[in-house]
Amino acid sequence: MPPEPGQPGVPPGPGRLVLEREAKLASLLPPAAGRRLEASGVLAAEGCFFVVFDNGPDIGRVGTGLATGDDANALIRQDRGRQAGFEDIAHDHVTGRYYVLVEAHARGQGFMAEVQEYDQDFTYLGRAWLDFPLDGPNKGLEGLTCVHRQDRTWLLGLCEGNRCRDGAEGRRPGGGRIQVFERGRRHWDQAATIRLPATLSFQDFSSLAVAGDRLAVLSQESSALWVGRLRPSAWEVADEGEVWGFPPDPRGRSVYCNVEGVSWVTPDRVVVVSDRAKRDGRQDDRCRAKDQSIHVFTIPDLDP
Repeated sequence: MPPEPGQPGVPPGPGRLVLEREAKLASLLPPAAGRRLEASGVLAAEGCFFVVFDNGPDIGRVGTGLATGDDANALIRQDRGRQAGFEDIAHDHVTGRYYVLVEAHARGQGFMAEVQEYDQDFTYLGRAWLDFPLDGPNKGLEGLTCVHRQDRTWLLGLCEGNRCRDGAEGRRPGGGRIQVFERGRRHWDQAATIRLPATLSFQDFSSLAVAGDRLAVLSQESSALWVGRLRPSAWEVADEGEVWGFPPDPRGRSVYCNVEGVSWVTPDRVVVVSDRAKRDGRQDDRCRAKDQSIHVFTIPDLDP
């Protein structure tokens, strides 16, 4: 369960995101999408929201108003490449290409993440490794975003565990890491590491988004969003940033228990998707109210 307000990673009262609108994804997408929608990543692009799912290859597209029956709502079928294990989606606004992150697969004696590449019409083009060793198949890279600097394209991959580790070390706060990749001849070469502030007490990391120099990092376990800035000429954060909690229920309890993907909509607004709540007793029933959903939040009083 995510910690309750006042525990590490969750601000006690101020610093709350403000909900604008939300909807269950099953109410927006066609019946072919099914009822089990393990949303894992979201992208605001081309006037729509694109959603990827851990349990299937097809890509959801929904209108930004989150209205049932919107002509923009559709399921983009994918029958090539990997068929499951997708964690996030990124867009290269210069080339029009899309990248979908596959958390981790066996490679040699270890594990690495992959990206699948699509053209501007979501035609599958291929996949390539993100050349960074991972501890295992279930604690890999969870977030992906695309950045342009010096006329070059970079992919930023967010490690799920602190210090990019699994186990107890990965759960020890203060070690958030983003790996920076540039396209090489055969795969995406690891070029740098961005260290998130040691004061950031998130227990895990589930997604990231960059717009200009503004960086957003999401945590499912802490049910919170960190917002900071990247230095324009170095792969470093420029400040300690701020943490914003998700709105609790009337009793002050966490209800956004499964937040998995984030993308910037405007300088003070983000879109977030939530995964399916766990049904094995590890989560309270209240977590189901917001699961398998898409949400738009305003970040109040955010510094310009």
